[in-house]
Amino acid sequence: MPIALERPAILQRLRRDTHPYHEALEQNDFNQELTAGTVSRAATEHFLGKLYGFLLPYEAQLRQHALAPAWQASERQRAQLIRADVPTAEALPVCSDMPPLGTRAQLLGAMYVLEGSTLGGQVITRQLAKAGIDARHYFTGYAERTGPMWKSFCQLLADEATTDNEAEIVHSAILTFQKLHAWIEQR
Repeated sequence: MPIALERPAILQRLRRDTHPYHEALEQNDFNQELTAGTVSRAATEHFLGKLYGFLLPYEAQLRQHALAPAWQASERQRAQLIRADVPTAEALPVCSDMPPLGTRAQLLGAMYVLEGSTLGGQVITRQLAKAGIDARHYFTGYAERTGPMWKSFCQLLADEATTDNEAEIVHSAILTFQKLHAWIEQR
């Protein structure tokens, strides 16, 4: 009988406590059209533009933190992939209502959300391909390395989580989902 590997407590708590906010975020127009099979290139570019406007300030904060090489922080910066999909991305608005990312725990909570999005990006890439939309650089993420990059992130996060910072990590992840959702919904 195979032994089931137990997920670290921080990952269980993050998944459980952020679930409603993750679900709310996924109800955006782009995801609704994607699921219905009616997504357009214009809707894809709009959604990517919103992500770009959120990623720019997030990645600027990510660069301010001294993360060990194991975190692969430079590889985890993916805003430039959106520029390959949306050539006008640099002219788009940038989110000014970001979650606070001043502490390590706050950064880890935000990273949980944005690194986790690479998993969903794999599904989105396939759906966009079916729709004949080639704006898929960002959603492809780490390509075949997506699973290993996620597992590496989860292990590093579990190693850094303590009883002293766990609540702050979870709160930051929830706030990141909320702020990203509000930014995407903002017209």
